[in-house]
Amino acid sequence: MSYQPINITASTLSLVASSHGDATITANRAAGITFTLPASTGAGAKFRIVTGTTITSNNLIVQVANATDIMTGTALLAQDAADTAVLFETASDSVTVTMNGSTTGGIKGDILEFEDVSSGLWSVSIVGSATGTEATVFSAAVS
Repeated sequence: MSYQPINITASTLSLVASSHGDATITANRAAGITFTLPASTGAGAKFRIVTGTTITSNNLIVQVANATDIMTGTALLAQDAADTAVLFETASDSVTVTMNGSTTGGIKGDILEFEDVSSGLWSVSIVGSATGTEATVFSAAVS
């Protein structure tokens, strides 16, 4: 197994456990990247995405593969206006993470972790920073 980070500069990537699992994926495209998780089966696949380049247009998106998968977890974003942070949690129908380089994160150094914990369920943990009026990264809409 290689522990060298996988640098992604393409506009889209379908994540595959055998190629991207248990590795650090560096998102290095200022114009955004859309990542699609594989279908969750409970096999324990883990994906770690680090924002290597701040998003300046479009979005950094991570979405589920199908209509039966959902996400559960939290996003902790540092506020730029004070020494505080905001915590957002998924709704019961969350299927997409969207980071815009500003109010929803997508700033260089943000860390997004996804784990296939059971059939139909992805656990998500995000630690990052945001600017302006911080807003949730989670939504029920697939891009």
